[in-house]
Amino acid sequence: MEKINFNSVLTVAQVDPILSILVLLSIGIIVVSFIFKILGQPYLTAYILVGVVFGPYGMQLVTDELLISNLGSFGLVLLLFFIGMEISLPKIIANWRIPVIGTFFQVIFSLATIWGIGAIFQWQLTQIIVLGLVISLSSSAIVISYLQDKGLIASHLGQNVIGILLVQDILVVPMLILLNYLSGSIPVAIDIIKQITGGLLILGISIWVLKKKEVSLPFGDLIRKDHEIQVFIAFAFCFGFSILTAFFGISSALGAFVAGIIVSKAKETTWVHTSLHAFRIVFVALFFVSIGMLIDLDFLISNSGLIFIMVLLAFMTNNFINAIIVRFLGESWKNSLLTGAILAQIGEFSFILGATGFYIGLISEHTYQLVISTISASLIISPVWIFLIRKIIGLRYGKSKSH
Repeated sequence: MEKINFNSVLTVAQVDPILSILVLLSIGIIVVSFIFKILGQPYLTAYILVGVVFGPYGMQLVTDELLISNLGSFGLVLLLFFIGMEISLPKIIANWRIPVIGTFFQVIFSLATIWGIGAIFQWQLTQIIVLGLVISLSSSAIVISYLQDKGLIASHLGQNVIGILLVQDILVVPMLILLNYLSGSIPVAIDIIKQITGGLLILGISIWVLKKKEVSLPFGDLIRKDHEIQVFIAFAFCFGFSILTAFFGISSALGAFVAGIIVSKAKETTWVHTSLHAFRIVFVALFFVSIGMLIDLDFLISNSGLIFIMVLLAFMTNNFINAIIVRFLGESWKNSLLTGAILAQIGEFSFILGATGFYIGLISEHTYQLVISTISASLIISPVWIFLIRKIIGLRYGKSKSH
């Protein structure tokens, strides 16, 4: 059966392709999410499935992957912006040991695990390093959405998890630098100076905000009375800081997070959080749809055995290494195991590491497809894994909020 060329149909009908794609995806999300709601499954998995079905490796109804990917990037930035408004920075800094020490050892043990697998399959050193770094990162979008759904953001467990995610986001930059070194492409001095300058700038802003109980914006009385201005101020902070950190070669999501902290401290913008919630839902959904569009079903099926091994090892490595580290740093075993389960999947920034490794010649196209399939499968399975671990340890959510 010949597949429908949806873009050609749109051209003949003279319909704006962007609007048509959004309508098509919205209908798909509604139908699949309704089914998942009946089955008691998370919406995030439904979004990925919609991307698989409608994308270039499925029915080919939507082939503009760049458009959907860009829209999804907005979702990730907005997600970190909202988290910046919700978390307690003093609590994260006070509990710095778990995020910093835990993340460091987790990355080391992830590399060691892949090294062992690589010895069996006779992988090259560069392939081992790329895959090791890939599985060491967790998904901010999956984890934060889960914490929000379960009301764990403000809990001690939630604060530890978010702290680990932030440290991982920061580590993405040196990881990318390392990959460039391995390829023989040494960063120029100006790039290193920019990254150091950007890091110091973000650190300085964070310290300034931490010391102030409340931030006052110019024309505060006017802003408090005008909700429309508040929305645009929030967007200006969110995307402005994202552009700023991206310019310095740092994660744009990290910039959005810092912007969220500033906005949360401003008494003039207390209404913003609720008003922008719908934007976050839409763009985060598109982000996961874009992930689904990357999945090559033929490759997934033909390499299902190896992908299964990679996903299982990623879950076990991330879950139990994080659990042991968090336990060693003072948490209970149940909270430690749940923390590890929440962080067990592979993150969206791993797509960037995999793509970088592929385009600079460190890994082959086959390995790159393996990376995409493994990450995507881990994101889909993640809610089930968390549910199973929680049932095994017999921990209720209410108990994880306490310390």
